[in-house]
Parts: sequence; C-alpha cells; structure tokens
Amino acid sequence: MSRAAVAGPDGVLRCPWALSTEDYVAYHDEEWGRPVHGDDALYERLSLEAFQSGLSWITILRRREGFRAAFAEFRIAKVAAFTETDQERLLADTGIIRNRAKIEATLANARLLAEWAPGELDELIWSYAPDSRPAPGTLDDVPAVTAESTALSKALRKRGIRFVGPTTAYALMQACGLVDDHLADCAARGH
Repeated sequence: MSRAAVAGPDGVLRCPWALSTEDYVAYHDEEWGRPVHGDDALYERLSLEAFQSGLSWITILRRREGFRAAFAEFRIAKVAAFTETDQERLLADTGIIRNRAKIEATLANARLLAEWAPGELDELIWSYAPDSRPAPGTLDDVPAVTAESTALSKALRKRGIRFVGPTTAYALMQACGLVDDHLADCAARGH
C-alpha cells in the first residue's frame, strides 16, 4: 500500500488520514499545516497536542469546543489565574479529557507562560521551523520525530513547559505550519 494522496468523494486529492470523517476533512483542508502565530493560539495547540498524547486526534478534535470553554479559550493570562477549584471543575468536565496529569500540566504551563514576554512563545516555537524539504510522496515519508522537533521539545522543557516530548513537538510543528507534511499530490499542500 503506497499511502499516497487519495481522492475523496468530491474528487479532491487529500492525505489519506483526512478521509475517514468529515471532521478530519475540514481540519485537513482548513487548518492543518497552515501557519499559526500568537502566544494564546500556540498555547492552545500545545495544550491540545499534549491532551492528544496516547489518544486519537479525532478524540481531541471533536472535543475542542469543550476544551475551549473549559480553558477560557486558552487565554494564557486567564488560565494562569485558575485556582484549585477550577482544577477540580476541569477534572469533572465531561466535555474534555479528564486526565489529571494533563490538566495539571496545562495549568502549570499557563502560569509559566504568563511570565514570558509577549510574543516570546511564538518566537521560540517558530525559531525551530526547519528549512523547506521535499514534499512527502506517501505517509511512509512523513516522520514522527525530527532533529528540529527534538530540539524544540528540549528547549521548551528546559524552560519548564510540561508534556511536550519530541513526538508531541513534531505534531505541533505539523499542525501549526512550521512544516508542510501534506503529501506531494495533496490539494492542500502549500496553502
């Protein structure tokens, strides 16, 4: 199986992973791989990628609005002010993934990031965007970890950010457009 781009019901060539649900099609076509900037926006993606660890992305995608409501739209300053009561509320919230370690990491990361200068998270993450590389022809050509994601993970963890290993860092890089891992024949490549 080549796992190359596949035509969807509409005839548009897409990355094969995007065709299993309408949610994935929309995410693939409108968001994944497009540049994301801004500390709050990147904090949201970093948090959601951490929650995704060990789960399917569709699980997170379908609960994203619940996450946004629960975590004050991922506004760093607001989440940094969450209390023990808020943490208990989150642990009881069926609209999100109720994993204590991931919730605690999300809150701790907000408290830490609230102390950073405006734009500092954006600048740090984007400083690890690699030079362009050839478009992957098949899913087998898409790595799970790269030297850049390993370095980004290390830099974030050195600064105290939790739940961001090299694989999570690479997923963040893909989702936020630091790399374009849409397959060579995918209609969304280069957008």
